[in-house]
Amino acid sequence: MNSRRLLKAAEAIREVVSMAILVDLTDPRISDVTVTYVEVAGDMRLARVHVSIMGDETKQNLCLRGLESASGFLQNKVGDRIDTRYTPKLKFVLDQGVKHSLAVARILNDVLPDRDDSNAAKSNTDTIFPDNQTNEPENAFDDDDSTESSTNSVT
Repeated sequence: MNSRRLLKAAEAIREVVSMAILVDLTDPRISDVTVTYVEVAGDMRLARVHVSIMGDETKQNLCLRGLESASGFLQNKVGDRIDTRYTPKLKFVLDQGVKHSLAVARILNDVLPDRDDSNAAKSNTDTIFPDNQTNEPENAFDDDDSTESSTNSVT
């Protein structure tokens, strides 16, 4: 059950942890890290911080170890920001969402037929405006001289 309070706490934890990683941490193992989202347990004692780390698997594991060693410092930063009875214990989890989305895109590129950009642009405009018709309304007063003569006769 995600209550509004838990969602606000998760967002605050995400902001604090991501800014602390960016500004305060000087560990050389921690680089190219993005905090994607945070899950907070219902009793607010545990927070899973999902991180995306650029690089190969060894770099990701090394960075995760660096984040785990800095978790006490980051937990102190979180405790200063949110006012709760318990400061959540931070657990860092590698987020594979970006990796999975790249794999899905690669599979889709293999499965779907290749289309060059000029044909794709032409087919998109043909679908929107078939037979080169535009979607602009016709102006009824362009060829009508009767409106001009009626305004001239009034003066």
